[in-house]
Amino acid sequence: MIEIPARTGSFARSRHIISATALAVLALVGCGAQPQEAVRVRDDSSAGASADRAFTAMLDKVARSCPEPGPVEKPPGDAFAPAPTAGPEVELNARDWCASALHEERITQAVWELADPSPDKVRKILNGLGYIDARIHGLRQSGTATTFALDLRDKGGRLCLNGSVEGHKTLVEKCVAPRKGPFLSAK
Repeated sequence: MIEIPARTGSFARSRHIISATALAVLALVGCGAQPQEAVRVRDDSSAGASADRAFTAMLDKVARSCPEPGPVEKPPGDAFAPAPTAGPEVELNARDWCASALHEERITQAVWELADPSPDKVRKILNGLGYIDARIHGLRQSGTATTFALDLRDKGGRLCLNGSVEGHKTLVEKCVAPRKGPFLSAK
């Protein structure tokens, strides 16, 4: 075996220091901020996905007695009345039509006796019922009433609700949202 004498002196020591520093930097870059950011993104997306799953489960629970999503059908009513040409009667499928009444009733009952219906109080009640913030739109004070819109689009449906909370003058009614794309409050 051939022995190579080790270099001594300031040049050899500085090369060892540079090598050690480079290895330390590589270790920090390889183990540093990137995994922490990836974990944070995963945590945020899993929390959002969890909220979305809970919201979808709530929608399914409310509409469990309703027919499965299907083509738009005319709701039962007076056969001799003129047929509407636009609006919820025409554009909502049977499941959304049925579910709208159930959502209207549960929200109205929850906010009916609310004294001083501020946007914060209404949001808290809606959240307690399972409606997530991402689906609550236009929540604002309008005189003594608080108004809002809910995006309840699910499984290809177009259901939305418009609400005005003012004690015994509370009104929650169905509306039709665009099939795809961003939610635009419908009045």
